[in-house]
Amino acid sequence: MTPVIHAAGTPTTPLPRFIGSEIYRHSSYGAWHPLRVPRVSTVMDLTRAMGWLPAAQFITSPRAKPAALMGFHTPAYIAALQATEAAQAVTDDVRDRHGLGTPSNPVFAQMYRRPATSAGASLLAGELLARGGVIYAPAGGTHHGMPDRANGFCYLNDPVLGIQSLRRSGAARIAYVDIDAHHPDGVVHAFADDPDTLLVSVHEQNRWPRTGALTDRGAGQVFNLPVPAGLHDDDMALIRDRVILPLVAGFRPDAIVLQCGADAVTEDPQSRLALSNNAHWAIVAALRPLALRYLVLGGGGYNPWSVGRLWAGVWATLVGAEVPDVLPQAAQDVLAALHWAGPQRVHLPQPHWITTLRDAPRHGPIDPDVRQRADALAARIKAWV
Repeated sequence: MTPVIHAAGTPTTPLPRFIGSEIYRHSSYGAWHPLRVPRVSTVMDLTRAMGWLPAAQFITSPRAKPAALMGFHTPAYIAALQATEAAQAVTDDVRDRHGLGTPSNPVFAQMYRRPATSAGASLLAGELLARGGVIYAPAGGTHHGMPDRANGFCYLNDPVLGIQSLRRSGAARIAYVDIDAHHPDGVVHAFADDPDTLLVSVHEQNRWPRTGALTDRGAGQVFNLPVPAGLHDDDMALIRDRVILPLVAGFRPDAIVLQCGADAVTEDPQSRLALSNNAHWAIVAALRPLALRYLVLGGGGYNPWSVGRLWAGVWATLVGAEVPDVLPQAAQDVLAALHWAGPQRVHLPQPHWITTLRDAPRHGPIDPDVRQRADALAARIKAWV
């Protein structure tokens, strides 16, 4: 591969690449479900409106074949997921065994094709990163999927499949970092006993799935930091510098997978955390130099304006684009066209959700519980390294 200059100016790796698909524009979990809102299509439209996503850096995601999905999922589950999509109905036995047709994981028109496309992106990313680089797949990050059942809005577990793909492509040691508001129980299920996979999760305490205790270790490299409601940017900066970066640097990974769920920001309805999107972008930037291969995924995020703005800023961070104080009209038009309605109300955007990409920073004194838990993990890291 001929070296080229990437956005940060290092003549060693290709330009960052964005994997997306039009399937996300035309599918929804249903009018009442938190994932009724547009997300990936917003990021695609917004980054193009900003001039940040030329055609040469965009890859249309393939749909993963059933055999590829069986690297983690059972044949019976994949068959049930395909059959349920085809019938648009689910039997009691399938619902009980596989978690399909529940309020969290409902029956909808693209319930197999949509997650298989997200999984296809992560599988392809692992192959494309064989010789290094940066890939962004915002439709990925479905970290709750289990081998034999759907779980927590996730029908498949693309982070697990992406890690497996990276390993097949030569990455022996992989660091998985998850900053979604929810603990990645499906990824931990897959790799808790694997000494060559580092698992780091920062998630809200006492929030579903209520796993990921500070004391969990597994037989491998598992580091959890449950955080209290109200976590703000300064708390997360402490966690980043005291826990996340020392862990990843000490592990010396061949690849990093970052699950960058957008549900930990103040405006999101599915958590009680209080981050600005600056906190996410800072972690995206800080992890990049620590491995040759870097795969950044999406995850949670249920306010269409906050998730679209945050994930567009992730791409800006990866390509080295400057985020303006006021968005150009074409980008404002993308955000102004969003609609967020539920069974009981229509949500109206705040003015700055239309005109800006960057949130105002959310500062505050360090929470004593956050400091205590970060110190406890820092002491463990020091002994581990």
